[in-house]
Amino acid sequence: MKYILGVDLGTSSTKTVLFDQSGRQVCEATRAYPLYQPHNGWAEQDPEDWYRAGIETIREVMERSGVSPEDVTGLGISGQMHGLVLLDEAGSVLRRSIIWMDQRTAAECEEITQRVGAKRLIDITCNPALTGFTACKILWVRRHEPELFARCRHILLPKDYLRYRLTGVFATEVSDASGMQLLDVPNRRWSQEVLDALDIDEAMLPKVFESPDVTGYITAEVAKLTGLSTRTAVVGGAGDNAAAAVGTGVVRDGRAFTTIGTSGVVFAHTDRMALDAQGRVHTFCCAVPGAWHVMGVVQAAGLSLQWLRNNFYPDDAHYALINRDVAGTPIGADRLIYLPYLMGERTPHLDADCRGSFVGLTARHTRKEMARAVMEGVTCALNDCMNVLRGMGVSPAQMVACGGGAKSPLWRQMLADMYGCPVCTAAKENSAALGAAILAAVGTGLYPSVPEACDAILSYGEPLAPDAARTEAYGRVYRVYTMLYPALKDVFRELKTI
Repeated sequence: MKYILGVDLGTSSTKTVLFDQSGRQVCEATRAYPLYQPHNGWAEQDPEDWYRAGIETIREVMERSGVSPEDVTGLGISGQMHGLVLLDEAGSVLRRSIIWMDQRTAAECEEITQRVGAKRLIDITCNPALTGFTACKILWVRRHEPELFARCRHILLPKDYLRYRLTGVFATEVSDASGMQLLDVPNRRWSQEVLDALDIDEAMLPKVFESPDVTGYITAEVAKLTGLSTRTAVVGGAGDNAAAAVGTGVVRDGRAFTTIGTSGVVFAHTDRMALDAQGRVHTFCCAVPGAWHVMGVVQAAGLSLQWLRNNFYPDDAHYALINRDVAGTPIGADRLIYLPYLMGERTPHLDADCRGSFVGLTARHTRKEMARAVMEGVTCALNDCMNVLRGMGVSPAQMVACGGGAKSPLWRQMLADMYGCPVCTAAKENSAALGAAILAAVGTGLYPSVPEACDAILSYGEPLAPDAARTEAYGRVYRVYTMLYPALKDVFRELKTI
């Protein structure tokens, strides 16, 4: 029996999972690390923490499993995207990584748009300049820490720093590189036009691979530290959502997944490069060679329900009472609509100033109607994402639900009814780590392709089909929901001045 490792380098922790070649999970290990916020809106992490977590979790699963090092054919890494890691000529870290959630770079985003041009930037990178992306972080360090930046010789993403420490190789892959705003996404290579406009030397960037490609092998030093073999290959891996797509089987046209975590994501595979000219959704290269994905983001999905629980259901640790209250309340929440803009909104509004709102609140309403309105409002926001995708010609026929919110059958049924398509769950957990491991299995020859590996390894729960009457009822709710943001947009902007 051969084995594969999936390492998921997240924002709060790194989880390493050992699978056998059939995708059966053998064991897992997790290590947490801190987030540093030296100023309001800043977010940084120490790359050395990621390396220690990677080494310790790999060593733990190897020791606990008793698997022979020679039987672990490959390792794939899934990673939090967009973070900036700067190394000097010796490969030493120059400063803490500025990670994806950092918001200090609004001025640099404006500079990028001016230098490249708004339309040209979307044509090449398929996205507008956003504070989360890597390019604006590079410009920020160059402007504010010029002496440090002058010593920089290598620019890496979080997971690719771990790869460097495991293999000694400077490499990335197309899905994660797509989120740097330096990649020519349609052509899957660094954009010389963008690099020239931003005065960034391509020699500082790693070589770009496809996600299942072998990028290097475990070094002798790391083999001693982890219990792996120097014959263990490390493949390209993928950004977190692209890896989760592989781990849930979203690797062919017509397939998509919805994640309801703190934020919400609607992610669809497409074999044809699809672009939203308004930049309302992300278009990135996906982990399947020669294909792409489109992704809409809702900033406060599960966060909205968490806010409701904390303030109105403080004793409901597992959301059971909320689900019962929602189930007992009719569609439309007695004409109460919730806008889930607690953290501003990405898709489709790209508006950092909009705010969460209850519209239609009366003396009749109780926390039951508020709970129903929150769940429906988040689902409407996810349907906004779905409709942008459909407008781009990407129309999923199958939806996989994942994340904490997807554990609720009620919420899954609401998604099915709102989307008008069946919604199921994946039978296996740890989708990002599993996706990274599947990429390693393909890269080391255990399977001929990513879709064929997913066909062999993955299975799903019974899908929930949409109900025509409920779909019609939700359609009326959604119609009112879509009227509210345009009506309140100027109010949100004015509210900011108070």
